[in-house]
Amino acid sequence: MKELMLGNEAIARGAYEANAWVATGYPGTPSSEIIETIGEKYPEISSEWSVNEKVALEIAIGSSIAGIRSLCTMKHVGLNVAADPLMTVAYTGVEGGLVIVVADDPGMHSSQNEQDTRNYAKFAKIPALEPSDSGDAKEFTALAFDISEKFDTPVIIRTLTRVAHTKTAVEIKKVSRKLPPMAEGKNAKKYVMIPANARPRHTIVLERYLKLREYSETFAHHQAEYRGTDIGIVTHGFVYNYVREALPDASVFKVAMYPLPIKKIKEFAKKVKKLYVIEELDPLIEEELRAEGLQFTGKEIIPSEGELSIDIIRKAFGITDREVKPHAGLPPRPPQLCKGCGHIQVFEVLRDLKCTVLGDIGCYTLGMLPPYNAMHTTVCMGASVGNEIGFKKASQLHQSIANSVAVIGDSTFFHSGMTGLLNAVYNRTPITLIILDNRITAMTGHQPSPNTGFDNAFRPNERVDMEQVVKGLGIRRVRRIKIGPRTVDEFKNAVLEETAVNEPSVIIADEICVISEPKMRKLAEQIKQEHK
Repeated sequence: MKELMLGNEAIARGAYEANAWVATGYPGTPSSEIIETIGEKYPEISSEWSVNEKVALEIAIGSSIAGIRSLCTMKHVGLNVAADPLMTVAYTGVEGGLVIVVADDPGMHSSQNEQDTRNYAKFAKIPALEPSDSGDAKEFTALAFDISEKFDTPVIIRTLTRVAHTKTAVEIKKVSRKLPPMAEGKNAKKYVMIPANARPRHTIVLERYLKLREYSETFAHHQAEYRGTDIGIVTHGFVYNYVREALPDASVFKVAMYPLPIKKIKEFAKKVKKLYVIEELDPLIEEELRAEGLQFTGKEIIPSEGELSIDIIRKAFGITDREVKPHAGLPPRPPQLCKGCGHIQVFEVLRDLKCTVLGDIGCYTLGMLPPYNAMHTTVCMGASVGNEIGFKKASQLHQSIANSVAVIGDSTFFHSGMTGLLNAVYNRTPITLIILDNRITAMTGHQPSPNTGFDNAFRPNERVDMEQVVKGLGIRRVRRIKIGPRTVDEFKNAVLEETAVNEPSVIIADEICVISEPKMRKLAEQIKQEHK
């Protein structure tokens, strides 16, 4: 039976069919629907939104050591957060299969940078599979678990916005799931990475990578299509779809797994007169093929930034007969804060007070836009707190009090803002942190966070008291202000007072997300009725 599925839904299905039993992740567009789908459709898999990607991967590693097939999901910048455990689990290997799904975002549709996760796979010397559609996404997820256990390695599935959020046909298989026996996990030489154990494990990693290269030569999902001898294209993943439509008469070799199948590509190259490499973002294929002595055209005509398209590829080959241009009559519609959002009044106050606002990642990042113009930095998750510490240190050197604040959301605070706040306490840096508490992870699609009171499937669970956490970190000056038209002056006075004191302080701007509020109210009412 076949079913139309988003790539993310297909990955969730692939994990289910592959007998995975643990799934962890942190919300991040375009990866978020994987954990959501697992929570909704496959409840026998123990799934969760972890507080950040590092924790998510560490949990998946732990259940893998216990013999359980485990899935971990995140977007590309999330892998930066999880890089520490990634690099070491590449040494330790696995017990149950460990698959890490990383969703890249060429074109930065919803991201602060462009990254190519294939670099991480090469860096860690672990395999990566790259699906070109939802069908691949499901099949590759199941294959990844097999490869993980066969080669004793974590495996990355590198997906993209266009794979994650495009529907194509997926073959649904009937499965018989069985929970594997619990592994003891007591293998110190394999899993305790002190130098004496890590050195021989590094040798194993290098030997394993050579075996993976040989395996890649036999990987059935690499695809060589011969349609003439004049032009041959080496491409990869979703870009294959663009290439196939842009250049229908060209021979094409589609890379589906890394390490590259060098021998197969060389065989392909011998059968064409002119060879091209078309890859999105970084020239990973190109660099390796040049090192092998192959002659071809690549980044000379294909851009290294942004999302590729049929028209970009056709233009690179001098074909401009069907170039599509945006409709000139359509007015621009920039993103904006939702009408009725409590963040609006926060940014109006910060604008009027002419504060320097060290910002963070979330829907509140839109506070940088007119008419607020009240966010001046955004680097990465949790960076607002560290940035504010650094800004205040600079003001101390100038023997002045900076009119600056850090702004962070509740989910981002729990993700990676707490350590920065602890640093401010430990080093007695007089920062002012404003936590925008809307009780949801709004920008990525309204997923629960630790202070929502629901898990990833919106079942009731423990709600973390943010105020108590802040006080537990050593902050003595904590204010919670219900944001609304009647409290604008109260919030303004709080900002003036807290930016003037010589110790770290926190203002919690409390207002539930205007979009999530009806759903949260309905869930709360359902729970109330169930307990009657």
